[in-house]
Amino acid sequence: MDLQLRGKKAFISGSTQGIGYAIASALAAEGADVIINGRDATRLDAAVERLRDKHPQAAITGLRADFTVPAEIAVLTDALGDVDILVNNIGLFALAEFESIDDDEWARYFELNVMSGVRLSRHALGGMLERGWGRIVFISSESGVNVPADMIHYGATKAAMLAVSNGLAKRTRGTAVTVNTVLGGPTYSDGVASTVEALAEAQSMPSDVLKGAIIGQNRTSLLERFIDPVEIANTVAFLASPCASATNGAAVRADGGVLTGVL
Repeated sequence: MDLQLRGKKAFISGSTQGIGYAIASALAAEGADVIINGRDATRLDAAVERLRDKHPQAAITGLRADFTVPAEIAVLTDALGDVDILVNNIGLFALAEFESIDDDEWARYFELNVMSGVRLSRHALGGMLERGWGRIVFISSESGVNVPADMIHYGATKAAMLAVSNGLAKRTRGTAVTVNTVLGGPTYSDGVASTVEALAEAQSMPSDVLKGAIIGQNRTSLLERFIDPVEIANTVAFLASPCASATNGAAVRADGGVLTGVL
């Protein structure tokens, strides 16, 4: 299927690795002009070069910004200009007992996971409406619907992303602009892989064995394995395309069946 993305300008926040990088690669493969983002200039440059090597036909650039610093976001949006596709991907997660999460940590999670998307969408949506076409995709999680007891702060931010996306979609009524959310499930991103490898080394066991044991504990996963970031990226690429013109205000599941017992 031709996703009709040639010449579209796309920005993906937090995209030097993991799901964000996979999304950038998927959009570049479809002919979009892709702008990726990271806070470390060296890693950003390296990611740009990897994407250029993989997709020599695509225009790929990078914009450095730390999304915990509002002033840097302002500089980024000035440099970014208008975009046709915005993917609000950047975020952080960690296991933590509810009682141990202080106000500063709650604020840090909301600043990065929620306000990054708020600020970028505020920058992009008006231009999309004026030009008559655009796509905004938020990368949320099944944890925003079925909030884990050991990641309440994370789940709350992912639920907030769903609310922001749903509200923004209502502002696109009668236009060719859409705003949707992707609900990912347990994904073997670079961050998860690093954590699994560290735990496996500490327990003197092969990382693949621990990886299987971890996902095996998730009794609601129909996939019965970790999701590959490319599988999330394929869903995003479709939603970012003209082919998804009838999908708006939706929370699209790419969770491997984790939410089967919830929705």
